[in-house]
Amino acid sequence: MAGKILKYFAGGNTARGFHNLFESNLQGLDRLFILKGGPGTGKSSLMKAIGAELSEKGYDLEYIYCSSDSQSLDGVIIPSLKAGIVDGTAPHVIEPKAPGAIEEYINLGEAWDSGVLAAKKEVINSLTNQINSSYANAYETFAEALRIHDEWEKIYIDNMNFQKADELTKKLISTFYGNMKLNKTPSVKHRYLGAATPIGAVDFVPNLTENIQKRYFIKGRPGSGKSTMLKKLASEAENRGFDIEIYHCGFDPHSLDMIIVRELGLAIFDSTAPHEYFPDRDGDEIVDMYEITISSGTDEIYAEQLKDISTRYKNKMTEAISYLARAKTQRDTLEKIYVNAMDFSVVDRIKEKVRSELLLISEKV
Repeated sequence: MAGKILKYFAGGNTARGFHNLFESNLQGLDRLFILKGGPGTGKSSLMKAIGAELSEKGYDLEYIYCSSDSQSLDGVIIPSLKAGIVDGTAPHVIEPKAPGAIEEYINLGEAWDSGVLAAKKEVINSLTNQINSSYANAYETFAEALRIHDEWEKIYIDNMNFQKADELTKKLISTFYGNMKLNKTPSVKHRYLGAATPIGAVDFVPNLTENIQKRYFIKGRPGSGKSTMLKKLASEAENRGFDIEIYHCGFDPHSLDMIIVRELGLAIFDSTAPHEYFPDRDGDEIVDMYEITISSGTDEIYAEQLKDISTRYKNKMTEAISYLARAKTQRDTLEKIYVNAMDFSVVDRIKEKVRSELLLISEKV
């Protein structure tokens, strides 16, 4: 039977620039292949091919997707083998802890014809500059959207009952953890619930919560205390020794959107746009922060102001996504240049080397 595949993002195009959460997801690995090479050199295809074979052999995998192209992979982790493969090119530069002993650099640049690329040097430099400019514009526009979002939050913060928010948090802590405490150092993984991509917001909530028995859907408005509550719930889980997956907001990495405690079979997440979901399984439960913590009638009293803020925010987000889409188009053009300079038989030999070593590890486990 094919293994299960857990899907998530570990890098994000955010209002604070490109933000990397790779490190915690690579902790505990005994072997890590770090792929180097330009766009179009086959890094994602290599990972997908090896991942597909290992999945067919029954291994559970983690697929780390690329926020700049949600169809591409940034990494594959095989937890039971304590091994993985990651794209180590900018912007997600992976710093090795024990080069050679644990991490090994794999240079796919061995497969390109430098002469072909040298002849296209001016075009490559021009496209690279255009891509960098598009990302800079995207990040600047996301930052403008965040400032508008702060206006949005302030209205609800000013009308929030913080005592009720604290009482709700304490109630959930009691419901989730009771008197339980585990005598171990917890594993803490930091990831993204979703990502801003060239095609808009993308998330993997259904996949991530597929085998979770109890799911809590947090409803509310910006500034109604969702992230603060999640931070307190996450801290409590960690203090009690539970392994925890902490999912950050793909727009503002300082905020949290979800935590999963698989040892307890529970997940609680911000279920508002752009990752809005509704209960559809037995055990699913809604936690309505607006109803519990915000003064009644706030939406109606500030209706005009909220409409203006919402419109400005959505326009900025649409503009920022358009810059990501432009960067993707420019990068696709750059990739074609590299593809035409590649000898993919060399890539196949490199893939076979990585594959063989992973299979060798599997025989020893």
